[in-house]
Amino acid sequence: MFQTSIWRLIKTTPAPGAWNMALDEAMLQFAAEGKSPPTLRLYAWEPPCLSLGYAQPIKDVDFQNLIENGWELVRRPTGGRAILHTDELTYAVIAPQTEPRVVGSILESYRRLSMALVEALRLLDLPATADKEYPLPEGSQPNAAVCFEVPSNYEITVNGKKLIGSAQARRYKGVLQHGSLPLYGDLTRITQALRFESETERQQAAQRLLDHATTVEMVLGKVLDWETAAAAFKTAFERILNIEFVETEPEPDELRCAEDLFIQKYAHPSWTERI
Repeated sequence: MFQTSIWRLIKTTPAPGAWNMALDEAMLQFAAEGKSPPTLRLYAWEPPCLSLGYAQPIKDVDFQNLIENGWELVRRPTGGRAILHTDELTYAVIAPQTEPRVVGSILESYRRLSMALVEALRLLDLPATADKEYPLPEGSQPNAAVCFEVPSNYEITVNGKKLIGSAQARRYKGVLQHGSLPLYGDLTRITQALRFESETERQQAAQRLLDHATTVEMVLGKVLDWETAAAAFKTAFERILNIEFVETEPEPDELRCAEDLFIQKYAHPSWTERI
């Protein structure tokens, strides 16, 4: 059991993808330097945004469909594959590498945080598990462009289908882990934002996604609102990781740093289209 630790809880209003990624990185910088405490940030995206993993090629994107749907594009500082952020709760855990809950290897820290994520879902009546070694589902594509198609170690699943997609980055001697919990809506929308050789391949990708991933609505048979999900995340992190939260806002210096990162990095093609 961890000793009690004081963390920030920051719930931000829905924002564009480039701003969300800029704020995550800014807060990571400050936490790593000891200028800000460890933080659980809960947020959403407006307008909907396709995010690419750190090393995912830009050629995966179908720009015409992206524009026609009014969706934005951003590249994450974390790895993994594409996610269409809409109708979801996104979480970010931000802490220095010396924080006991994230200390050690990526897998070790991911396992600890997964315990809290599983508890959050159980509080929402979702029978979630996080398996150390998750078998590759039948019919899945190991190199698929879609994050939710292929679960990985300690991935959060319900009834054998992926429900939370997470990724981690380590920069500035700090740890950023963020992830997406789809609350409702059509999971297959993401296939409209990605490039395929034919419409048949697009349809096949959509079917694989439905076979291997799910949403809260699909499991519970009802729509769960963002605030209810956020409250469950807060309670689960308090219980499982022995955290006391102080709900607050980002510091002015963090916001100024985020503004610079937004302009110079996350909203700029030199970052988004660099691969």
